[in-house]
Amino acid sequence: MIANTMTALAKTQPREGLWQVQAPVPEIGPDDVLIRVKATGICGTDIHIWSWDDWAASTVPLPLITGHEFAGEIVEIGRNVQGLTLGQRCSGEGHLIGSDSRQSRSGKFHLDPGTRGIGVNVQGAFAQYLKLPAFNVVPLPDDIPDHIGAILDPLGNAVHTALSFDLLGEDVLITGAGPIGIMAAAVARHAGARNVVLTDVNDYRLALAEKVVPAVRTVNVAKEDLNDVCAELGLKEGFDVGLEMSGNQAALDQMVEALVMGGKIALLGIPPGQSPVDWSRIVFKAITIKGVYGREMFETWYKMIAMLQNGLDVSRVITHEYEAADFTKGFAAMRSGRSGKVVLNWS
Repeated sequence: MIANTMTALAKTQPREGLWQVQAPVPEIGPDDVLIRVKATGICGTDIHIWSWDDWAASTVPLPLITGHEFAGEIVEIGRNVQGLTLGQRCSGEGHLIGSDSRQSRSGKFHLDPGTRGIGVNVQGAFAQYLKLPAFNVVPLPDDIPDHIGAILDPLGNAVHTALSFDLLGEDVLITGAGPIGIMAAAVARHAGARNVVLTDVNDYRLALAEKVVPAVRTVNVAKEDLNDVCAELGLKEGFDVGLEMSGNQAALDQMVEALVMGGKIALLGIPPGQSPVDWSRIVFKAITIKGVYGREMFETWYKMIAMLQNGLDVSRVITHEYEAADFTKGFAAMRSGRSGKVVLNWS
């Protein structure tokens, strides 16, 4: 039996924090499913919403149940839905798209300009139940547990960014050792990169990266010169591919200088505002830059599930798990800078 009300975490006031509330269980439409949430991940976006910064204040409608990283099971199915079953374990794509844009009509769903996000623009996954279009559901194989299913969204960011360019035999520089940067390092190694170097100034996260990806070379750029690392690895011309995960302008500038002529950069990190860029340096080095947003629907999901089933291990990037009732501890851990992924359990 499905209750009429549910426990959820919501942004109800325009100030710092989230609040536990009782909310109606969502009513699904003919093309939707209702998911009983088992586990959710806390994302950097959720931290912005918690802090109620300028971006959150201009983007998030109030009141709103937040959260968009989840795993659960299907407990109700709309009458038009086919191919899904009651009790089926799943995660799902949190970007809700339209069907009338050129991008959507050509199958480039992740580029739809009308995209809305669960937990950002519409009611989200920090709740006992979530309504999701059946189109967005991603079934979970039995060998992928709920706590990994709950972080497939950010893993998808890492996979989309890392696989933007061919990595086989390449030397890869990653700036930003947050959870997505660490997972990108794991993906790069799994995809056959020769050397993977990960930079940051946070010793805790660099140490975590070494636990998750033992073959990564970590560099605290406040203490060690990246040029010395290149010499150590025998990289006379520099790195072939850069994955920018930090949103830090100095890190991007350093990456440009560290790349070979004709190098490639995939940008996932978001700078906090307008940033000066030395475009002449990028032009004269013939560097290719690709901006990355979300995940390719649904190729990224296919590839990351296949890699997880074929030996990719990101389990150690999860450093804290809490019951949903202890969500304040989870957010404190994320905001401390001394955590990897934080998972809230709802079961």
